[in-house]
Amino acid sequence: MKFKYYFASVLFLFAATLVAQEEEKKEERKPGHYNQSRFKQLYEEFSTPNTYRSATGKPGPDYYQNQADYVMDIELDDKNAKIYGEETITYHNNSPDDLEFLWVQLDQNVRAKDSKSPLRNGGGVPLAYRTSSFASEYMTEPFDGGFNIEYVKDANGRPLPYTINQTMMRVDIPQPLKSGEKVSFSIKWWYNIPDHTVNRARSGYEYFPKDGNRAYVIAQFFPRMAVYNDVEGWQNHQFWGSGEFALPFGNYEVNITVPADHVLDATGVLQNRKEVYTKEMMKRYEQAKKSYDKPVLIVTQAEAEAAEKDFSEKKKTWKFKTEPGKMVRDFGFATSRKFIVDMQAVKIGGRDVMAVSMYPKEGNPLWEEYSTKAVVQTLKTYSKHTFDYPYHKAISVHAKNQGMEYPMICWNYGRPNEDGTYSDRVKYGMISVIIHEVGHNFFPMIVNSDERQWGWMDEGLDTFMQYLAEQEFGKNFPEAIAPNERYPSRRGDPAKIVPYMAGDQEYLSPIMSNPENVYQLGPNAYGKPATALNILRETVMGKELFDHAFKTYAQRWKFKHPTPEDFFRTMEDASAVDLDWFWRSWFYTTDYVDIGVKEVKKYYVTNKPTKEMQEYMAARNLTEADLPPLVYLAEEDSEDYNEELKGKLPSETSQTLKEFMMDNMTAEERAKVKEPKYIYEVTFDKPGGIPMPLIVEYTYADGSKENVTYPPEIWRKNDAEVKRVVSSDKELVGIVVDPKLETADIDTTNNAWPKKDEKSDFDKFKESVKGK
Repeated sequence: MKFKYYFASVLFLFAATLVAQEEEKKEERKPGHYNQSRFKQLYEEFSTPNTYRSATGKPGPDYYQNQADYVMDIELDDKNAKIYGEETITYHNNSPDDLEFLWVQLDQNVRAKDSKSPLRNGGGVPLAYRTSSFASEYMTEPFDGGFNIEYVKDANGRPLPYTINQTMMRVDIPQPLKSGEKVSFSIKWWYNIPDHTVNRARSGYEYFPKDGNRAYVIAQFFPRMAVYNDVEGWQNHQFWGSGEFALPFGNYEVNITVPADHVLDATGVLQNRKEVYTKEMMKRYEQAKKSYDKPVLIVTQAEAEAAEKDFSEKKKTWKFKTEPGKMVRDFGFATSRKFIVDMQAVKIGGRDVMAVSMYPKEGNPLWEEYSTKAVVQTLKTYSKHTFDYPYHKAISVHAKNQGMEYPMICWNYGRPNEDGTYSDRVKYGMISVIIHEVGHNFFPMIVNSDERQWGWMDEGLDTFMQYLAEQEFGKNFPEAIAPNERYPSRRGDPAKIVPYMAGDQEYLSPIMSNPENVYQLGPNAYGKPATALNILRETVMGKELFDHAFKTYAQRWKFKHPTPEDFFRTMEDASAVDLDWFWRSWFYTTDYVDIGVKEVKKYYVTNKPTKEMQEYMAARNLTEADLPPLVYLAEEDSEDYNEELKGKLPSETSQTLKEFMMDNMTAEERAKVKEPKYIYEVTFDKPGGIPMPLIVEYTYADGSKENVTYPPEIWRKNDAEVKRVVSSDKELVGIVVDPKLETADIDTTNNAWPKKDEKSDFDKFKESVKGK
């Protein structure tokens, strides 16, 4: 409809000129300003690309990462809850720099008696305490935790000087470690194992008073090398408790000695399975390697219950080693005589991976039913969206109040009542935490981001992937879900993040914040980035573009150390979608989404100049004879809306319009003309700071609907409001912005025209309790 665009552009030209001149008369000239557009590029926020990290988001030609290999002998003292270790670290300096000293992490020191971690937060007396929290805070002797370092020696057995600064230890080497060289040194240490059910320690034991046993989930248990890279040099920020870990990749050879009646599993390939397994366990293990549809019990509940009663004085050593070419960034293990074990094979990329669950009887019947199923679904979903899971196994270990992750092994909560019953909340909580923690194998165990600095890079990406896996779990295991319902994901759906984003700004932090410096770590590092990525996939980019770009990022940075900029740049590089406005709004600010319908005006076509046009012509001494043939739009109920227009459709009010069309079109173009009967000007406003696609549902008098998605760039020239002209052969009777709640809009009361009557929260509460 060439005529529509012609007269619209002419009117826009005249109107824009008129408005600009009138405004200039009304006010003094404003001072200049910097580029404040939300659509400007992130050059000011991003580091300059270099030969280590390219502008595309790929590792550069000079990208490097250092390597730390470990050989360890570990012994767990079950009677006294202590752990002893000797380790030899071989550190490879692949950087271009000569290193004068080495930094080693001592994360257990966060639980030492003299730890500064409990002193880092302020706060007064709360309204109430949990009984256990009050007791541990005021009535319990502080736990005597932290590493006891017996020695640090060089490869020849000579002592090396070292300095411990809280959770960091500087090892002073005799001469600088030159680029391309390696150095070996040994550390002997021990510490008291904490009860991980107290203050949710990430690693430790749970004591079962009824049978006198402990179940151990052990991690952060050895002095670990810090990361040295091109971004920060040494990443030696202290471990305060919230910001997690930054670790180099390496090869591991670990021997773990525990009571002979314990069942144990760990990171790496078990080297002496026939020595530590019984013949029956070996037989079942061989069956599990061929069982792709259901788990096979390796240790039954009856066998585990029998083992609980005997406390062997003998010892057994379990030997683990990483696979050649498949380095890991960390090591963890779990051990107890209480563990039931089941395994199931799953095909990933043409190779078999073993999905494993370990749990005490207190976890049943929930764990035997769902744990390994959740492991299997996680491996399939994550591999589909990133890369094929490279390791030979993934283990889910039951641990009360726990959710922690390590290469190939993780701890997960979810315990039924003592009688074996459990609620849907417990069931879904367990399935979700298993998916999340197993999923951490991908982020950050393989795509090895710096958790100490950027918590969202592993937690947010993993929570986003968790959402996809949960939804697929619900489809593949319908027996676990209520009929005709989706899996009730806690995070991921846009509406779930609205309460956080609408919260008190004094207690909000941008996603791009260190985990130690935020008030609400869960929504900040998990929920908001996961929701942002879900919106990016579903609403902004579309699944095809997003999935390709996300997989590109994962494959570029597997077994490497990415930064946020590497992620942001790759997502744009692999999709050709400019997303700087999105990263800035969602990740660098605490802005929120709020878009609505401000006003709707109805217009009629006339061949008589409107009052505004008459003023424009008078100011320039123009008459109608001085202008080309024009048509004008008169707003309903304005001074221009006269008796001539009343009762007529917009297309019936002027023959000039038709004559003008026909005189300026070819015969072929005239044949395609469809006259609009109704013309509206719709003003959309944006009280919120985040620009988003403007998703609009138009409803017409005949009941039909039209859905239009205007790109986010519609806000690029006016961040407050935009107008759109709607021309139709049907009367417009309703408009709804974001009808499917896709954008995390925090205030939907302004999303509809005509405005809907919204009941107050109190009225809704009264209705909910009426009649009860």
